[in-house]
Amino acid sequence: MQAAQNMQQNGRIMAEYIWLGGSVTCMGGFDLRSKCRTLEKVPASVSELPVWNYDGSSTEQAPGSDSEVYLNPVAIFKDPFRGGDNILVLCETAEPVANKALPTNGRRAAKAIFDEAPEEVPWFGIEQEYTLFETDKVTPLGWPKGGFPGPQGPYYCGVGAENAWGRNVADLHYKCCLHAGVMIAGQNAEVMPGQWEFQVGPCEGIDQGDHLWMARYLMVRVTEELGVCVSFDPKPIPGDWNGAGCHTNYSTAKMRAAGGFKTIIEAIEKLGKKHEEHIAVYGEQHRPVHRDVEDLQDDVPGLSLELRAWGRDPRADMPDRP
Repeated sequence: MQAAQNMQQNGRIMAEYIWLGGSVTCMGGFDLRSKCRTLEKVPASVSELPVWNYDGSSTEQAPGSDSEVYLNPVAIFKDPFRGGDNILVLCETAEPVANKALPTNGRRAAKAIFDEAPEEVPWFGIEQEYTLFETDKVTPLGWPKGGFPGPQGPYYCGVGAENAWGRNVADLHYKCCLHAGVMIAGQNAEVMPGQWEFQVGPCEGIDQGDHLWMARYLMVRVTEELGVCVSFDPKPIPGDWNGAGCHTNYSTAKMRAAGGFKTIIEAIEKLGKKHEEHIAVYGEQHRPVHRDVEDLQDDVPGLSLELRAWGRDPRADMPDRP
C-alpha cells in the first residue's frame, strides 16, 4: 500500500466505482463489486462524476442479450489504499433506458422515503459484527483446523495472543474508515474467537446506509490485503457459538426530545405489526441469529421464531451512557 501511495499520477486521479451486485461474492450473502477509471481532476461533488456502466449479465443483474447496467454515483470517500487524491465512489445501479433502479438497488426507494419527512431527522447507529476466517472459508481465525477452541468467555473485548485473533485486521480497517471519511465510532472483539464488531454512526437518513456499505467494502478489501476472509453470516458456526448480527440503533427528533419515550413505544408497536414483512425483506437466513434463540428452541419444543418482544435496557439509565 505504501509504495503505491508514493507514486506520482501527473494530476490525474483514480476513482474506484463500487456497487452491489445480484449474486454472492462475500461470505454471508453480500455481493460487492468495483472497478476503476481515470478522472482528469478531483471532483468537487458527486454531480461532477460521470455515470458509468458495466456488464450486468456477469453479476446476475441482467440477461446476456441486454446486459448494460448504469452506475450512478451517490457518495464519495477518500481511497485509503491508493492514497493521494484518489477516491472511492459508491454507486446505485440502474437500467440504462429509463434509469430505473434495479431490483437489487434498494437505496433509491429508501432515499425517497427519507426525503418525504426531513423534519423527522432520523439518526442511525449500526453495530456490524463479522467473523474472520482462514482462506479455506471453513476455519475461523484462532480455531484449530478441524477442531474447536476453548469455551466462550475470555474472548469478548479480550486481549492477548491466547484470546484475540485478527486485531491487525480490525485495526487496519478502523484506520481505513477514518481515512476514507466513514463515520466509524468504535470496534471491539466479540464473544466467539475470530469474531469482531465495528460501529458506524450516528449518521442521518440515507447517509447511514452509504457509510455502512462503504465500511463493509473496506473490510472486504482489508482482508484481501491481509490474506484472510471475512464473513457477515449471522450464524457462521452452528451450535453453541455466538452469532454475528447487525444491530440497529435508531431515533428521530421527537424521540430525542423531552417526553420522547412515548414516541419510542409508538414506533415499536408499529414495527411489531410489520414483523413478517420485514423478515421477508431481510431474508429467511436471518431468523435464528443468536445462540440464545436456538437454545430456547431446544428447551421449549415448538417455540416459534416469530416470537418478538421489547423492553427497556437497564444500561440506558447508567450515567456514563449518552
